[in-house]
Amino acid sequence: MKQPFLQNKFALTAETKARPWMAWLLCLALALWPHKGAAQAVPQVAKDGGCISLGMLGEASNLIPYLSSDAASHEVAGLIYVALLRYDKDLQTQAWAAESWSMEDEGKILRFRLRKGIHWEDGQELTAEDVAFTCKLVADPATGSPYAEDFQRIQEVRILDRYTIEIRYESYFARALSTWMSPILPKHILEGQDIRHTDFARKPVGAGPYRLASWEAGSRIVLQASPTYFAGKPHIDTVIFRIIPDNATMFMETRAGRLDFMDLTPLQYQRQTTGSEWSRCCAKYRYLASVYVYLGFNLEHPFFQDVRIRQAISLAINREEIIRGVLLGEGVPSFGPFKPGMWAYHPGLQPLAQDTVRARELLAQAGFADSDGDGILDRQGRPLAFTILTNQGNEQRILTATVMQSQLRAVGIDVRIRTVEWVAFIREFVNKGRFDAVLLGWTIPQDPDLYAVWHSSQTFEGGLNFTHYRNSEVDDLLIKAQSTPDREKRRACYLRIQEILAAEQPYCFLFVPYALPVVQRRIQGIAPALAGIMYNFEDWWIAQEHAAPQAAP
Repeated sequence: MKQPFLQNKFALTAETKARPWMAWLLCLALALWPHKGAAQAVPQVAKDGGCISLGMLGEASNLIPYLSSDAASHEVAGLIYVALLRYDKDLQTQAWAAESWSMEDEGKILRFRLRKGIHWEDGQELTAEDVAFTCKLVADPATGSPYAEDFQRIQEVRILDRYTIEIRYESYFARALSTWMSPILPKHILEGQDIRHTDFARKPVGAGPYRLASWEAGSRIVLQASPTYFAGKPHIDTVIFRIIPDNATMFMETRAGRLDFMDLTPLQYQRQTTGSEWSRCCAKYRYLASVYVYLGFNLEHPFFQDVRIRQAISLAINREEIIRGVLLGEGVPSFGPFKPGMWAYHPGLQPLAQDTVRARELLAQAGFADSDGDGILDRQGRPLAFTILTNQGNEQRILTATVMQSQLRAVGIDVRIRTVEWVAFIREFVNKGRFDAVLLGWTIPQDPDLYAVWHSSQTFEGGLNFTHYRNSEVDDLLIKAQSTPDREKRRACYLRIQEILAAEQPYCFLFVPYALPVVQRRIQGIAPALAGIMYNFEDWWIAQEHAAPQAAP
């Protein structure tokens, strides 16, 4: 699952001043280069045309980005819409739909000048009216957007002329620029509609590099390059997102050359994509992903209201064993919502080491004992049992859940595992809080703001705080961090938040995996950078076909 919004918004933090961890960034940049042994293509002139096919485990749920929180929806929507700003390859803010911008009055005023000649698919020009409408729509409580808070912080929106808009804040808002990396929606189409019940969710009209051509539920989503995209029509004509809810099937399709891009599992990366055939036909990449995986507790569940039980579960889990066994070493253990190298990362905390003795002590303090000798702890006749819910097709999560099931059984906790198809998983279970515990991942945003996931106001149905975590000190720190331009003061807030989360364990933070994408070599124009490999997707192009690697007999 991803947090707001476009995929290149969630990359690694870059610093312009020297920091002790700058060497780590250099290592990341080097790691982004294709896998050792992959022959480098001779530079060629970009060609137009062709089709690229990308594999997706889960289907998009809604192509109105302000109403969806799943990765699949945002991946597709990111090619359909434009925003005022975005990140470049070095994770520096750059203008996109905006021609220029300025920040005044100590950051309380933002003024954007839009480019002329940006058109929606239906030919209407995108103007400041659309930006103001988007702001009002998302901030409206009736919309019920999990991203509303950014827009509700705006005091006033002034349209100065057709292409100029001024945004005023009552006080400094640290996420102001990040807010305007969010998609612009068309006023002339959506005004007056019930945004939660509109065909636009499956028939969007954007102004981005691609347009929705077709959507076959459960099968594929097809995009066509937009001939009216203001930055120029993308080189690749057709983008097909194939929905394949099983990683093994997806891998077979990639091996047969019917998929051009997929994220490999560690096993596939290390052992199943080696040799000259794969090296000739595919390029592999490896870098620490901007994602963390966690076990999130429903804090309204009677068991998980007790911090001792949450702490005991976290202590019973061996993260290093999961990384070795499930990820084959392709990840690092985590203790909080950031990853090494980020300026908000706590330098003094460490991932919890497994301590089954202490875990049993905490469970005993919570009143649990094995009264009937069956190996499972109980309290007042009720066994300590719960279900881990995760999504179908994600082998890595299912294996992680299986390992944790064994580890927790060793301290007397009975864990069951249930998998659900992705769209139903999000809509019917996660959004509605119908779970004991969920195994999921969050994308780590470029700006370290944590409000949407951890503030107590975000516990509404469809909100991102679906575990119903509430802590008044965390609430205050989140607001304080958003309200100061002083990075060191912001950092102090985030360090304290990480300390509170480490003590209270509303999530068992598990690991940050390495991203392991593989791309068919016929796809050219990939330029690895700190932002990853997808930031310049509009510039990718298709060269002469390469033969697909053949399955071993």
